[in-house]
Amino acid sequence: MLYIVLFFTFFSFFLYVLLGGADFGAGIIELFASPKDKETARNISYRVLGPVWEVNHIWLIILIVILWVAFPGYFNVIMIYLHLPFVLILLGITLRGVAFIFRHYDAVVDRSQVLYNWMFRISSFITPIFLGMSFGALIGGEIIITEDYAGYSFFEIFIDPWLNYFTLLVGLFYATLCAFMASTLLIGETQGEARKMFSRKSANYTLLLVIIGLILVAYGYFTEVEFILDFITNPVSIGAIVLSAILLIPLWKSIRKQNRIWSRWLAGIQVVLVLFAAIYAHFPYIIITSEKELSLLEGVAPDEVISNLAIMLIIGGAVILPGLFHLMRSFNMIKILEKEKEEMKP
Repeated sequence: MLYIVLFFTFFSFFLYVLLGGADFGAGIIELFASPKDKETARNISYRVLGPVWEVNHIWLIILIVILWVAFPGYFNVIMIYLHLPFVLILLGITLRGVAFIFRHYDAVVDRSQVLYNWMFRISSFITPIFLGMSFGALIGGEIIITEDYAGYSFFEIFIDPWLNYFTLLVGLFYATLCAFMASTLLIGETQGEARKMFSRKSANYTLLLVIIGLILVAYGYFTEVEFILDFITNPVSIGAIVLSAILLIPLWKSIRKQNRIWSRWLAGIQVVLVLFAAIYAHFPYIIITSEKELSLLEGVAPDEVISNLAIMLIIGGAVILPGLFHLMRSFNMIKILEKEKEEMKP
């Protein structure tokens, strides 16, 4: 039963990074687009992501609930020592949701639309940065777990672990990843000049993602971040990264040719390979503190709790996944193969 819970834990994590990341990325593209392209990016992202944008946060909720119920030790560390960035994340998600709704459905169209637009764009950029910084804090080796709070300053315990150069690089990497996924996704949902625009942005974000990734690994290596050192010496992780690097060639060609199918599939495979390499390199020691490494498998909830949770996850998955499939199919997000076949007919 524990393996079932672990499967849903990482399944939810992967889906939130992929789908939630693409959701955030739409706002990032809009933020850094030229004035001419901002309106195009806004209208297209709303048409494509509008019907499913709330669904993406289901995976974050499931992930948090699983950690809370099955892995209380991990949940305790995250919620206590990273409560500040998580408050900022929740604030960003809330402001982004408010802006997303009001800029489209506000009864009065006036100058407030400008505020809603910028609120959506900035929160779309800041929120994934804080998400990445939070993950960077978990693997950065700076978290101080102690009951002697008088012996440390507030900054040392609650700010320094997540606010440093390494975590900022992780945050920028994830924000760039979000923009890359969104721009690649939208290649398959547009036509004409709009498709060219997203193809160009996808190529640019691919290059930027590689550059930030190399800087992140180099910085972690020279500052002796344990997670990075284990990452670059793990043969399986290195194999996954090498494969990801090889796939950059067909991915780049697909993006330049505006291929609706292969660009999307190759982008998804790229992200999964990177996530797999990062998780595998240090599993089950996902949290690295200043004193020791914390195993996800230590302090697991009692067997009865794990069994009941596994059963509920199976039942929930049987209900949610078909419904999600139907929702995405209804709004054409997974009919891309059918579209491509129709376009190829003489």
